[in-house]
Amino acid sequence: MAPPTDFPPLTEADSWAVDRAVYLPLEVWALIAAFNGLVGAWQLLGLCRAARAGANEFLGTLPRLVVCGGYSSAGGRGVVSEVLGLNLATMRWEAMPALLRPRQSHACCTVRGAVVVMGGWASGSGILQGQSAPTSRVEMLSRGARAFVELPPLSCGEIWGAAAIAVDESHSALGQVILLGGRTEDRTATSSVRLVDLATGVCTLQDELLHARSHFAAARLPDGSVVCAGGTGGLTTAEIWGGLYQGAHDVTWTWRELRDMGVERFGCGGCVLSDGRFAVLGGISDVTIESSGEALTLDDDEYWSSYPPMHDSRAHFACVAVAKCIIDAGGFPERKSAEVYDEVLGRWLRLPHDLPHYGGRIHMGSALV
Repeated sequence: MAPPTDFPPLTEADSWAVDRAVYLPLEVWALIAAFNGLVGAWQLLGLCRAARAGANEFLGTLPRLVVCGGYSSAGGRGVVSEVLGLNLATMRWEAMPALLRPRQSHACCTVRGAVVVMGGWASGSGILQGQSAPTSRVEMLSRGARAFVELPPLSCGEIWGAAAIAVDESHSALGQVILLGGRTEDRTATSSVRLVDLATGVCTLQDELLHARSHFAAARLPDGSVVCAGGTGGLTTAEIWGGLYQGAHDVTWTWRELRDMGVERFGCGGCVLSDGRFAVLGGISDVTIESSGEALTLDDDEYWSSYPPMHDSRAHFACVAVAKCIIDAGGFPERKSAEVYDEVLGRWLRLPHDLPHYGGRIHMGSALV
């Protein structure tokens, strides 16, 4: 991540520009760092003292990538409760309070600055020693807290392989989450969509997905719409949940089919790019673990376009978008590596520090906090 050192010698004009740049105020450098995104801010660290201070100020405003739980076969660990945060200012993984019980394939999102973990395939209290089973339990780590706390379980019962998206609202006690798809007690993928009240665990059914999905990509677009793609069974399908105006003040939310992706993707990652496109990365296609990606443009002529492939093929991995970058970490086949895609440079770069494990980790939850 360090800036290159093989720059050509400075001309007289270059020297004049650098001399003037050194005296730019910190606030200006912070704006420059924000404009250039995460990787661009890191490159500014090697320019001059003022640039370094401005870049650090911007980097200090960025959230952490949090990865929680998952599965690791290294040392016979199995399902884990470990939680790690990637500090985007230092690019180092930091230990965070552990989950109350080990779990994998759980839904995870950020609600009012807190990490919320729902369902999954868990081990711990109430389960026979050495075994694991689906769970309906919910945990939350509030900002600044030293431990996760248990919330009321999901009234809809056990679920795993679902996707969670926080709802922007302020009237509920702890917040609300949209829980999409997943696998339920009968072990089959579901098309159910539930609005979960975290204070009570009550799940209220919403309009169903057009396709049953589990282990798929989902994200909320800038206009508030929710988009889903891929999932169990080699799905290429995609769909969007958004408002359709029926009258002057009447808005109905409904699911609408989108164009299919070019590749089947199960266990894929998804995020929204800085230009509003929905990117879907990696996953399993037939028997191939993908490194490829594609991005959906939603306008009058909606279409998927190919995205530069990751350095490593991945499935069931952590994936977030922040500061004009995508960060991926871990994934099947139990990788430790992490990498970042810089939208400005248009290429993937390896992060300087892998996940701190003897082996990799898969089926973990991830969120920005």
